[in-house]
Amino acid sequence: MMCEPLGNTMKGITMKTEDTDFDHLLRSNLERVFNERDEEKRRIAITELFVEEPVMYEPTAIVRGRAEISRIAGNLLMQFGPTFRFVPDGVAVGHHGLAHLAWHAGPKDGPVAVTGADVVQIEGGKIARLWVLLNSQNTE
Repeated sequence: MMCEPLGNTMKGITMKTEDTDFDHLLRSNLERVFNERDEEKRRIAITELFVEEPVMYEPTAIVRGRAEISRIAGNLLMQFGPTFRFVPDGVAVGHHGLAHLAWHAGPKDGPVAVTGADVVQIEGGKIARLWVLLNSQNTE
């Protein structure tokens, strides 16, 4: 049985080419949701970036719905101070509806307080599920 190539081939492995710009989507999530202090702008961004009923998996909680994701993001920013920011590390990569972006966070011009990554499942070009993974040195 012969299979038609689905997209790009690298070292004999065929990867499906998709229309989703993983890097743009995940960077937009960091900047427009988790770095946005204005609640209304954050709400608009979540509507644009997330499916209607998204789920976010944190190390200690499961967060359901756009409003709860917005609340969690806002609380994080208030908790860690006015210059706390998430900064992407490298370029997001993904295929077949799954993508990953590493990041670090801390006060602007200050020491890194936490490092981790976001892993997302994408449906229809939007984030359906978001797993927030913290590096082990951050969970002690």
